[in-house]
Order: sequence, then C-alpha cells, then structure tokens
Amino acid sequence: MAGVVLAAAGGAAASAATAGWKQWWVLLPVGAVGAAAVAGSGVAQEWWKAAVRSSADRRRVVVDGSVTVSGRLGRVAQYTDPVQFGVHPAQQLADPEDVSEERMPPYVPRDEDPHLRERLARGGLVLLVGDSTAGKSRTAFEAITATLRDHVLFAPDPMNPDAVTAALSEARSMRKCVVWLDDLERFLNGTQLTATSLASLFTDKQAHRVVLATLRAAEYDRLTTSTDEADRELQQDARAVLDQAYRIRLPRRFSPDELDRARSRAWDPRIADAVEHADRFGIAEYLSAGPELWAAYEAAQDANTDPKRPTHPRGAALVAAAIDLRCAGYLSPLPTAVLETVHTANLERLGGHVLRPEPLEEAWEWATQPRRATTALLQPHGAGMVEIFDYLVDVTQRTRPVDNHVPEVTIDAALRKASYRDAIAIGDTAQAQGRYRLAKDAFDRALRHAREALGPEHTETLTGRSRCAVALSNLGRYGEAEVEHRAVLEARLRALGAEHPHTLTSRNNLAMALTQLGRYDEAEVELRAVVEASTRLLGADHPNTLTGRDNLATALTRLGRYDEAEVELRAVVEASTRLLGADHPNTLASRSSLAVVLSDLGRYGEAEVEHRTVVEARTGLVGADHPDSLLSRHNLAMVLSDLGRYDEAEVELRAVVASCTRLLGADHPNTLSGRDSRATVRFQMGRYDEAEAELRAVVESCARLLNAEHPDTLTARGNLATVLCELGRYDEAEIEHRAVLEARTRLLGPDHPSTLTSRNNLAMVLSDLGRFDEAEAEHRAEMETCTRVLGAEHPDTLTSRGNLAMVLCELGRFDEAEAELRAQLETCTRVLGAEHPTTLSGRRSLAQILERRTEQGSLP
Repeated sequence: MAGVVLAAAGGAAASAATAGWKQWWVLLPVGAVGAAAVAGSGVAQEWWKAAVRSSADRRRVVVDGSVTVSGRLGRVAQYTDPVQFGVHPAQQLADPEDVSEERMPPYVPRDEDPHLRERLARGGLVLLVGDSTAGKSRTAFEAITATLRDHVLFAPDPMNPDAVTAALSEARSMRKCVVWLDDLERFLNGTQLTATSLASLFTDKQAHRVVLATLRAAEYDRLTTSTDEADRELQQDARAVLDQAYRIRLPRRFSPDELDRARSRAWDPRIADAVEHADRFGIAEYLSAGPELWAAYEAAQDANTDPKRPTHPRGAALVAAAIDLRCAGYLSPLPTAVLETVHTANLERLGGHVLRPEPLEEAWEWATQPRRATTALLQPHGAGMVEIFDYLVDVTQRTRPVDNHVPEVTIDAALRKASYRDAIAIGDTAQAQGRYRLAKDAFDRALRHAREALGPEHTETLTGRSRCAVALSNLGRYGEAEVEHRAVLEARLRALGAEHPHTLTSRNNLAMALTQLGRYDEAEVELRAVVEASTRLLGADHPNTLTGRDNLATALTRLGRYDEAEVELRAVVEASTRLLGADHPNTLASRSSLAVVLSDLGRYGEAEVEHRTVVEARTGLVGADHPDSLLSRHNLAMVLSDLGRYDEAEVELRAVVASCTRLLGADHPNTLSGRDSRATVRFQMGRYDEAEAELRAVVESCARLLNAEHPDTLTARGNLATVLCELGRYDEAEIEHRAVLEARTRLLGPDHPSTLTSRNNLAMVLSDLGRFDEAEAEHRAEMETCTRVLGAEHPDTLTSRGNLAMVLCELGRFDEAEAELRAQLETCTRVLGAEHPTTLSGRRSLAQILERRTEQGSLP
C-alpha cells in the first residue's frame, strides 16, 4: 500500500455516535381526575368512581382515611398535636425531672417563616423542601396554625388512594381549606394526584385553598433531575405537579439568627441540650433523636461478643434492608416478610456468622424499640408492616456513593410484593441508575396491575406500555420498542387526537426508536412535526420542546447534516443552561450531542473539551459506570483516537467495553459499538490480527441482533474490510467495501459522510490492487463531494487529498502528486497540528514521492 492512510476515517466515529444517544420525552399530565391505581394488596381499587359518589359517601371516605378531630373533619385551630401530621416526636432527656411537661418543645421560629406565611396567604401549592429532620413538618404546622386557623384541614393518608382522591374532590367544595401532603413523594406515582386535579383546586378566585406539602431534598432531586436521557418520560406526572409548586428550601442546620432564637428558648431543657450540639447537628435534627438513632444503628453492626454489652447485628441488618427498600423506591409500609427474606444478604455484608447475630425475635424487638420516648428505627405500621425512620434513609442517601446501588436480590424480592405505585417508583429509580433489566421488570409489573384494573386502552395502561417500550430501547431491543411505541401512538391518536401532549410524547419516542434502528429520514419527519407542535403549544423554552430539538439534531447528525445539527444544539444548550443550569442532566445530554457533532466536523480540540466536561459532570452525578457516563467516555476515547492519541483511547475503550459487558451484556448495542471502536483503535496501532478477530465477532452480533444493513453493522463491516486490506487480502476487502458502499448509497444517499468514507476505502483497495485509473476516478469524485459537503479543511477531505496524491504518484504524475501533498500538508499542519497522525502521514508520503521521482530521474 502506498503511504500510511487513515482509511477508516469516519467509520469509528459513526459507530461511537450510535452508542446510546437517546432522549425520551416527558409525558404531560393526564387530564382525567382520579384515574385508577392498585393498592398494596394487589386488588384493583376503582377510585375513578369516587368522583361520582354522593357528597356524604365522599365525606365518609375522607374521614375514614384522614386525620380527624373526634372522627370528624376539623378546622386548623382544632388540631393541636403536630405529631399527627408527621412531626417527629422530640427525644426525652436522661433525667426525668428535666423533661418538659409538653409533648413537643417550644417552636423555634425559622428565617423562612415570614416568607412561608406570606405564600400561604396567596394560596396555591406551597412546597417545603429539606433534609429529613430539617423541621419541615413542624414549620409547616406552625405556619398554618398561625395564619389559616379557620380553614378546614384535609390530611389524607397517602396509603389510602381513595381518601386522597375524595379529599381533593371534597376540597373543591370548600371556600377555605388546607390540604396537607406531608412527604409528597408518597402521593405521587399513583394517579389520584395529578397536575390537572391539583390545578382544579385553584380555579375559583373567590375561594382560598392551599395545598401545603413537604418533600425530602433527596426525593426532590430524584423527581426533578433525570440522570438518564431515557428517564424523561418516567417522572412526568411528578414533575408536572412540582411545576405548580412554590418551593421553599429549609436548611437542616440553623442560621446564626435561628440559633439566637433557640437560645432564648433554652428554658426548655430539650432546646438547651440541642443548642449545645448545634455545632454538629441541626436543632430539629437533634431534637428528633436522629443522630442518636443513627449512632445506635451503626453500633449495632459490631460483633456481638460481650454479653454485658450486647450488640444487634441482625437487627442492624433488618434496618439496613429497610433502608435499601426505601432507597430502591418502595414507598409503601415495608412488609416484614420481605425484610426477613432479604436481610440475610445485608447481614453477610456486615460480617455474617462471625458477628454472632442475635435471634430474629430479639432483632425485631431491638429494631422496633423507641429511643428516649421518641421514634424507633423501625416503627410498626399495622399487621406485618413497618416504617423506617426517614432520617436513616436521608443520611444514607446523602453519604452513599452514587454508584453504590441496592442489591438486585433485594429489588427482586420487593417487586414480588410491590403495589402499582411502588412498582413505578422502583422502575423509575432503577432506570435513572441505568439498571435497565430491573426497570423493565418493575414496569412490567406495574403494567400488569394497570391492565387488570383499567383495561388495555386506558390512558394509564398506555403510559405503562410506553414506559416498557423505553425500557426495551434501553436494553437494546429496538425492534420490539418500535412495535410498542407504534401501538401506543395509534391508540392515543384514536383516543386523544394528534396534538394531545401524550400523542406528541409517543411520536417523539417512536422517532427515537427509528433513529436507533437507523431509519433517520423517517425519524426526522416525525421529530420536525413534534418540535413544531410543542413549540406552538408549549413554547420554545419548554423542556419538551428542547428535548425534541435535541432529538432532531441527533437525527440530523446521523444524516450527515452536521452544520444544521450544530446550530440546533447550540441553541438547545444555551436555553438548557439558562433554564436548568450547566450541570443539569438535560444540559449535559445536549452538550454530549454537540461534542459528537464537533468531532464529526473535524474540530477535535473543541470536542475533547466538551466531552471531558460531560464525563466529569456525569461521573459526579451518577458514577463512572452509569450507561450515560460510559457513553461519554466512549465518545471521548474516539476523539482521542482522532487526535492520534491511540494509547489513551485504547485504555479508555478497554475499560468501557468491560463495564458495558458486565452491566448491559455482551450483545447490547453499546457494548458492540465499544468493541468496534476498540478494534478500530487497535488497527490504528498496527494490531491487525486482534482488530480482525474483534470486528468479525462484532459484525456477526450486529447482523444477528440489529440486521445486516443497520448502520452499526455497516460500520463494523467497513472497518473489517479496511483491516483486511491492511493484511493484504485485497480481494476480500474489495468485495466487502463494495457491499457496504452499495448499502450506504441506497440507505443514506451518495453524499452522506459514511458513504464517502466507503468510497474512499474502496478507492484505496483499487489502488492496492494496481487498478490506479479506477482508483483515481473514485478518489477525485469522493474528494470533490467531501469538499462540497464537509469543507476543504475537514479531516476526511484532507485524507482524501493525501490518498489521491499517492495514486497520482503510482501513475507517475509526480508534479501533480507533490502539489496535492504540499497543499494537504500545509492545511493539516495548520488545522490538525504538526504531530497529528494525518500530518505525519502526509510528510512521509511527500518524502516518498520525492524519492520516487528521484529514482526515476524526474527531478530537474
């Protein structure tokens, strides 16, 4: 072969771009009030019927499932015990004589009190967000007691969906009322609380209605920040509710002014004791015995070897199992049978039999015993159920590494008992963590519940099918996902019309499935329609519109229309940064897409900076082995390869492939794409036999799983043909290159960058076969198109000029060859740098031409 040629230019990048680019749309809230859900027992609850019950029946449902005054709904002033509303009881001091007669210590006013009370006076949804034991519930209770005393108070049990639906309906008939939703996450993921049903409370301007909710900060972040592009649809109803809220953050640690106010109430010994520890803990945190219970939980994990000071490792394992279930998304009271099943794995992680664990009965007694007359680690909640003290969950979520997930065996056991809303929450959590098999299992269970309760055409059932389709795509099962998305789209078109938000969601998701299947023209048509409708209906800056534009840019990139894609993505990145922040997952997804386009445009330095920024941010958010992080690491490695830093690229790709294989499976498209890229880098390093073996395996798997003409399969076949050429097996290489070129021309068009790559590679084989006239014609046609489509200074165009020059040399036209190479070398040095492999290859080729001309006496 004449000269060193980067014959695979473009092929590896195309493969890298295929690995996991996907953004699914956020569903907008269902319009119907009171859709169905499924209770923890698995028996369908027809709560949509609650909307048509008589007023007396509805009131009875509310009373039976809510906090009441002597069995009746009361006004705020009639409720005097804040513990009824989720306020943690205060711990008792060691000396009984020092304990206040009051059950609760005096309230220490917070800095946010005036702000909160002013918002309550305006009405609407007010949300207090903060850590567990930050004092959210107490602050909220004191605020309504001070400002809304004559309002009727509804405090429905989140475990009783009938009561929630009935309470919202009953509240609409009240002129003045407060709906109390402590721990808001427990009211979400079912269908009784939707953005539409919530908004309907506030349409009567003559009424004053307040919905006052609290939410742990970790739960708020989970519900509002999607860490996986495919997770956008999954938290849709929760985000639509939260979008209506006026949010107030309540810090766990007291400010200096708040501490001064606490000191002025130190006549209560509990306040005085909390102030003494304020350098380490928040006042409310300490009063609720949170740190003490956490310390007891940690101490119980030690070996039980001293009879005088027994520990409780089995009890600690039960508590750890309960924490795991809650962190996994299980929102309902926790079944003791499940805890007993899964706690043994936690016990083994703590040390197993070496710890000499206590009997199970003793472990339960220890775990459910209240400390200092306040709460217990595990609080009994009816027969066979317990609740975990949420402070323990909060500390765990704050301190546990982002990639330290709940064991699969625990989640599998939980799913066997999960209610409809628990299954959704578990699926959402698993999806966000990139644990797609678990997410699919959870969504399958939720879908079965919805079908049994509502039938196949109900809007909630269709949403469940859409969730499952997204999970199928994440698992790399693109064909199955397309079938599901089409079915859901057709049903929504029939029931809702072409421009209903749910229908637009389905069109977006179908378009992404088409993109994954390599059907880019179809995807572009769908996405342009979606972007137009969402811009008109929702506005240009709405998250759904921005996601649709990002997805459209992805399709344009796959179609080789890089300039259009860059313009679109820069606009999306600017808007997302302005509206969501630079490190928001949506913004990072768009920056990742932009970085790939910059690489395709040959602007490798810019692309590297963007990819490194995204890799660092995603690693901090979700861990280095999350599928999103692995995608970014893969794309960064390919830019390093484009920059000629093959050793760095190979090390990164080896790690990416190992993680993808372990987490996603050997046949997942992301894994296969990583293997293709790794083989391409090894080819560049001269390790041809390794590259051939890797690529043959990738081609076989891609053809079997995706089809013979999927873009990923064609990329791997083209790369394999390039390796065969370098190994001197020119006839095999020509056959393979011609087949890939024919398919790409037919599927992508003659001007697509991938088609041009195939033409360049075929011309190289023709040259190696000594068919220089054919090679020259092919190179000239390919270079002219590259110049027109990509620009004269694009790396692919420069590679084509170098390859053409070497063919001219073989034809003995040394002057033309030298002129081409000198022009190419000057541009390569300026654009790519003096040490880039393409520049070095050009210098070697120029020396070779000069030497050949000298040998043939052509030098003047």
